[in-house]
Amino acid sequence: MSSHPEKRARSLARRLALQAMYQIQINPRTWQDTHQQFDADPEAERVDRDYFRALITAIAPNREALDVQLAQFGQIPPGELDPVEHAALWLGLHELQEYPDLPYRVVLAEAVQLARQFGGTDGHKYVNAVLDRAAREIRADEYGL
Repeated sequence: MSSHPEKRARSLARRLALQAMYQIQINPRTWQDTHQQFDADPEAERVDRDYFRALITAIAPNREALDVQLAQFGQIPPGELDPVEHAALWLGLHELQEYPDLPYRVVLAEAVQLARQFGGTDGHKYVNAVLDRAAREIRADEYGL
């Protein structure tokens, strides 16, 4: 049992957001429908629902803008990414930009963990490399540059 239930609840929110963002890519429904489906999930009771909601409502409508940025940091065109890795990258990039109080190492660790858990064999290495490049630019001060 984690001694930091609020951190665990945030990790669970990220996991749920990853699953929802995966679903949005492979299922032609509106992101709002997908959000409602996941938000109503009884499994989601330990999840930081506010954080989940904040992630989905910020990322889902802005996927194209996030992809433009991802294209600058990665070698694989966003449209060709594995959906799990794509979702992990959206999450990580969003958190790097919008949550400056969250250390970039935490952002990377969480995204890499999700990609390792749900993605392809070496997908987490790509997620790590892309988000590391993004962090160097977005969090240059914190990165020590």
